[in-house]
Amino acid sequence: MKHIKVVGFDCDGVLFDTKQANRAFYNHILNHFGKKAMTDEQFAFIHMHTLDESLGYLFPDRESLTAIHDYRKTMDYQWYLQLLSVEPHLVSLLKKIRPKRKTAIATNRTDTMNHLLAEFGLDGYFDLVVTSTDVERPKPHPDALLKVLDYFDIEPQHAIYIGDSKLDELAAEAAGIPLVAYRNQELSSPYHIQSLKDLEQILMI
Repeated sequence: MKHIKVVGFDCDGVLFDTKQANRAFYNHILNHFGKKAMTDEQFAFIHMHTLDESLGYLFPDRESLTAIHDYRKTMDYQWYLQLLSVEPHLVSLLKKIRPKRKTAIATNRTDTMNHLLAEFGLDGYFDLVVTSTDVERPKPHPDALLKVLDYFDIEPQHAIYIGDSKLDELAAEAAGIPLVAYRNQELSSPYHIQSLKDLEQILMI
């Protein structure tokens, strides 16, 4: 792994434990519009997909989406940030990776990413952040990861991507970037880790 120049990360489920916050956020919207709380199947979908895709999935009636998005924009994200937690060993890992290697985020999150990083004092730890608003097609398409490769002007074999979902696996495969599967034994990957600290051994740092 000494040839690796860029270490890329997914956000939800990798950098942050966002399950409680995401569940509360979407359930609040569902409740406001008179719908039941998410099922486990619905939650599994929204955990991986973009905001627009998730709301479209939860509210199949496209005519109501405008009102739903208008309401969503009035919500105070600060309250939901309190339900997030940074994954253990993240900061120490980033300090060991940099400056020898570059770091990037490729996520299906939208306009909340920069706010999230700033809130937890992480905005100075990543050389590039690519969200679903920065590319034409979100994951499982490879666009975000291809943007990372293009930005750093590297070949796919000179990067790795840490992800926890099937969408991460498909995007990494399409981009030709080796995936490090995080806490998900169902993913097809040569590397499986249960803690970000395990990445230190893979990267030999």
